[in-house]
Parts: sequence; C-alpha cells; structure tokens
Amino acid sequence: MQLIDKDLLSMQEVRELVEAAKEAQQELARMDQAQVDRIVRAIADAGVRNARRLAQMANEDTGFGIVDDKVIKNIFASRGVYEHIKDMKTIGETSRDDAKRLRTIAVPVGVIAGLIPSTNPTSTALYKAEIAIKAGNAIVFSPHPTALRCILETVKVIRQAVAEAGGNENLVSCITIPTMEATDNLMRHRDVAMILATGGSAMVRAAYSSGTPAIGVGPGNGPAYLEKTCDLPLAVKRILDSKTFDNGTI
Repeated sequence: MQLIDKDLLSMQEVRELVEAAKEAQQELARMDQAQVDRIVRAIADAGVRNARRLAQMANEDTGFGIVDDKVIKNIFASRGVYEHIKDMKTIGETSRDDAKRLRTIAVPVGVIAGLIPSTNPTSTALYKAEIAIKAGNAIVFSPHPTALRCILETVKVIRQAVAEAGGNENLVSCITIPTMEATDNLMRHRDVAMILATGGSAMVRAAYSSGTPAIGVGPGNGPAYLEKTCDLPLAVKRILDSKTFDNGTI
C-alpha cells in the first residue's frame, strides 16, 4: 500500500513554485517599462473578459455573495486597478532632480506570497497579480481551500494572458494542494521577499509573525457616522448599499 502525505506533497510543491517564480522574476527584471505594462494590460483585459464566468465559479464554490456583484468586483479588480496604476513608472529610474543631484530608482522585491480568501477569491487574485507584476515581481498564491477551484481557474486565465503578452507564465502561480503547512512554508521561504495577506484575523497575524515583511488586510466592518447636516435618505441608502453589496463580503 502506498501512503501519500498531503502535507509533504504541498511543501514540495511550494519549493517548486517559488523556484520557478524566482526564475520568472529574474526574466521580468530584464524587461523595460513598456514590456511590463503590456503584461499588466493583458491581465486586466483577461480579467474583464472572464469576469462573469469567474464570479459564477466563486459563488458556486464558496456559497458567498451575489454573482452580479462579484462581476463588478472582478471588473474593478481588473480594469479599475489597471486604470489607476497604468501610468505609474515602476521600472528603472522613476524620477530625477538634477538640482539636488537626486535620482529615484525602482527596485523589485522579488517573489511575493499572496494569500487569497474565500470571500473575494477571484478579484483578489486578479488585482494582486497586476500590482505584483507592475512593480516587477512574481507572485505565488496560497488559496483558501474552499475557493480552490475558482482561484486555480483565475490563475489559469492570468497565466495565459501573461504568456500571450510575452511574459513567463510562472510570474503567477498557485498552490494546488492547500494545507496550513504549505502556507506557512510559503510565507517563511527564504526566497519569498514579501507577503500580501488577505484573509481572516488568524491568517493575517500568522503573516505578520512569519519573519517576512507583510502587508495584511483582515476583517473590516467599519461603522458609519451620520453628521447632522447630511442628506439623511441618501446617507442611509449608501450605507445600506455598501453593507449589502455582495451580501456584505466586501
């Protein structure tokens, strides 16, 4: 009888994914701004084209949210984020002040670990891929197990877009055997330079405690304050809209 240890398989997969991502990032580092921007644009376009299909999959897999609202999220994470970052200079020299003899040069961090939640799986993968590559980095995703199928499909869409735009598809990859051990190994891997953690409080705390620089986003149920001079009906409508959008899985 052959025994297969899922944890060991997942940890081996992490090592292979990070190694491939590191090589892909080194290739990306030799590209100029126009080449990088072409890849990011391709991801944005692919995200918009597949927005509804990926939203439907996310809803089916997790049971969270509203399909039409998830479509909006996917489009915003693709096109909205792209429109915000498209003109940013992120490769090589980004500014120069001859009077002060000062130059600013952008340097990528390398390989990023991206933690993806079940609440917004497809949109989170889309925007994290865009911002990672825009800054000259590769990213390896650790998916929430309940959203594995839709996240893997999103990564497939992204990888195809990257390849068609002239990039190495291993700039974006994803763990296919999700375990806590795999996520922990990814966050602590010596070749992972930064963590973008989106998820529950425990996962964000784990990212901050990993010893790797991390930017975390956890639960965010913000209160609303109505100032006495506000347009009360409009304020109430906007609060209700925001709290019920995608059934509250913002």
